[in-house]
Amino acid sequence: MLSIFNKIHHVAIICSDYQKSKEFYAGLLGLPVIREVYRRERDSYKLDLKINDYCNLELFSFPSPPKRLSYPEAVGLRHIAFEVENIDTVCSFLLAHGVEVEPIRIDAFTNKKCTFFRDPDDLPIEIYQG
Repeated sequence: MLSIFNKIHHVAIICSDYQKSKEFYAGLLGLPVIREVYRRERDSYKLDLKINDYCNLELFSFPSPPKRLSYPEAVGLRHIAFEVENIDTVCSFLLAHGVEVEPIRIDAFTNKKCTFFRDPDDLPIEIYQG
């Protein structure tokens, strides 16, 4: 069976200390900064870093994030995102195989379609229409 995914689009991490993590990923590791956004309504920073020509790292901060591993707003891995050619087709495929999928929405920064589903361990996985 062929994979329904094209590639990893981005990896998102929620950090407990934004400045320290920014210095680590952008400074020490040398990942180039694509953009840094402060989201006032969430008291949150979002830092987009370039891994290579097709994969980025998103670094998020939130005030006092809970220390849990499986939900989107906690310190640690936020989600894995896979780029797909047609999000509606992939969602239909997942639903047909008994996988619950959140409603498709438009990413506020890129205007691209995206949504989430969860793996058997309840870890969030994003699909993102390229």
